[in-house]
Amino acid sequence: MEIAILRIGPLEEEIVEYIHEALQKAFPEVTLTHLKVVIPLPSEVYNALRDQYNSSVLLSKLRSLLAESGMGRLLGVTEADLYASSLNFVFGEAHNLWGVAIISVRRLRPEFYGQTPDKRLFLERCAKEAIHEIGHTLGLGHCDNPKCVMFFSNDIQMVDVKDSKFCRRCWNQLTIYLHGHDD
Repeated sequence: MEIAILRIGPLEEEIVEYIHEALQKAFPEVTLTHLKVVIPLPSEVYNALRDQYNSSVLLSKLRSLLAESGMGRLLGVTEADLYASSLNFVFGEAHNLWGVAIISVRRLRPEFYGQTPDKRLFLERCAKEAIHEIGHTLGLGHCDNPKCVMFFSNDIQMVDVKDSKFCRRCWNQLTIYLHGHDD
């Protein structure tokens, strides 16, 4: 299986490189491709009243790109602030049947919360959310273990509490999904 990572809008290359390495560690048997192209944010996903971008509409755009590319999964990474229906914001969103996911790094930056910039903390948060959303594209739901990377985080403290790894139960489900049997 192949997972491609795509920058959407302006974003530091270093962030995508870190996410690429983190995904490689989390999914060692998966081929990862870091697409060097940067696509602009589609204007139709922007909601001026909210000053945010609709992640669900953006996922449908990624679905079209994935279909054209022939890759197995596609992760979009953006600086844009994302929201989904009935939520004030999302760190990311995925569609498991389409094989596409998106994460926003905007609210993962410590300075978003008035804190001192912390590159290590920021990149760890990016890795956790990327692994989490790719986990959804591979059939995993939210986990009730607050340390598992698949735990649902609706605030930054919850992101910081969870690990960048899967709990045993989620890892077993992922293994079954990827290999069709327990290892």
